[in-house]
Amino acid sequence: MTFKRFTNFTILLLILFAFPTLRAQVTAIKAGKLIDPATGTTQTNVTILVEGKKIKSVGTDISIPAGAEVIDLPSMTVLPGLIDCHTHLCEMIRVKDDPEYGFKVHYVDKTTVDRALDGVAAAYSFLEHGFTTVRDVGNSGEFADISLRNALRRDLFPGPTMITTGKIIAPFGGQFHANADNLEHALVDYFFADTHDEILKAIRTNLHLGADWIKIVVDDQRYIYSEEDIRFIVDECTKAGVKVAAHTVTEQGAINAIKGGVASIEHAFTLSDEGLKLAKEKGTFLVGTDFPKIAWDLYRAPMMYPLVVDRLKRAYAIGTPMAFGSDLVIEVPGYSRGAATLEFLNTWVEAEIPNDYILKAMTTFAAELLDLTGKRGIIQDGAYADIIATTENPLDDILALKNVGFVMKNGKVFKNSKK
Repeated sequence: MTFKRFTNFTILLLILFAFPTLRAQVTAIKAGKLIDPATGTTQTNVTILVEGKKIKSVGTDISIPAGAEVIDLPSMTVLPGLIDCHTHLCEMIRVKDDPEYGFKVHYVDKTTVDRALDGVAAAYSFLEHGFTTVRDVGNSGEFADISLRNALRRDLFPGPTMITTGKIIAPFGGQFHANADNLEHALVDYFFADTHDEILKAIRTNLHLGADWIKIVVDDQRYIYSEEDIRFIVDECTKAGVKVAAHTVTEQGAINAIKGGVASIEHAFTLSDEGLKLAKEKGTFLVGTDFPKIAWDLYRAPMMYPLVVDRLKRAYAIGTPMAFGSDLVIEVPGYSRGAATLEFLNTWVEAEIPNDYILKAMTTFAAELLDLTGKRGIIQDGAYADIIATTENPLDDILALKNVGFVMKNGKVFKNSKK
């Protein structure tokens, strides 16, 4: 070792011994009540010790270290942060008096930057209302969703953990009726892919640009993806270690998607018992985006609400795996984005789904679908510290989730109404 290298090494040792090891901030949350959604049980007087971004320990006899910040929530019910498996943070339709006009303004007039700024506001609102993780499924222009996710990872502004899909892959036209003067306008939001070569290119482009999942539209045109097409998509995605979500609105589309091996079918508003049983058999999650009546009224489709309630009720009775997803893209007058999303709880209540199951759909089951089991949607040693609290116990009244008074995301307190 040269004298210069020896000197540098000695200086480094002196620095290490002269200064104490830097440690992450330690926070102790004293919960009056603590819910474990996986078991549907409530404990009392539990302490949660958080170090950095993760939970270090949970119990009734935890020793709080000196210097820890103590957050005392004696009258509140503490539970894991909520998960929404079907969002469009960068899509906000202001319907005014005409839903069709509102959609045209959004898809024709807005730039990708406009959409990204909408996404910043939506991310803040979702987190404020207790959603600490979302799977965002497209309609974000030229990849505003991935830019938003990356910014959230860098803590540039508050928002949930985002899992993104990039551009939606669909048969020609996607979810639009194209204008003959500009047949490719919808390519801002979709990859039109009809052959397997086109599908492969679309998958690889999405993954290259950073998508975490792939989303496909199966059946919004008269021509739909076949079971063989979907199996090809799933196989290619599996090679890259990602899952597939499938937008389905017809019986045949849903059946093709389930048989093709997708991880989740989205919507499937009127899926038959046979289709729901097939999803159960295959382990395919239903992310039903069960719109409340207030949303269907804005879409001018009030007749859909009882159909969705019925499908939700049948899916629960059959035992189809379900995870919560909203799909809210329209501005609901009088509600923020996050508050309007919690109105979806009304549909689950109308369908007579038990409170503990609804909470699982928003935490435990959602985490399973997103491969986050043990990481998010749970309060346990080693999990990320995504923690919320409500004034009442959601196991007694699930609508208590509409009153979130405390939010911690990755160990950082975002909201504490008790202060």
